Amino acid sequence: MASIFTKIIQGEIPSHKVAENDRFIAFLDIMPLQKGHTLVVPKKEVDYLFDLEDDLLQEMIVFAKEVATKIKKTFPCNRVGMTVIGLEVPHAHIHLIPINQEKDMNFHSPKLELSSEELADIAQQLSEA
Repeated sequence: MASIFTKIIQGEIPSHKVAENDRFIAFLDIMPLQKGHTLVVPKKEVDYLFDLEDDLLQEMIVFAKEVATKIKKTFPCNRVGMTVIGLEVPHAHIHLIPINQEKDMNFHSPKLELSSEELADIAQQLSEA
């Protein structure tokens, strides 16, 4: 069965896309920890990030770096934190989160509740960065 991310990639489920190429897509997390919280996902459905072929993993990190640069430019912060958890969706992905302190990446913290319009505006800002 296709993961929710595969359904997003195939356009079956809407998303707030930030960047895309032939191998990867980046879109906003709909339950973000911070404004600009973005998911980077390979278009190839593989459950666990470290099961990706080496070349695909390398390209994914470079793609994530490009997205992180957009995030930092759009949402001034000390860093763009990167984390791989991968338990909630069985499709490899990286979380990119603008942070000023470590607690900004605490996944036990309450998530932001942003409207679809707010998410669309954030996605547009990041796409144009």
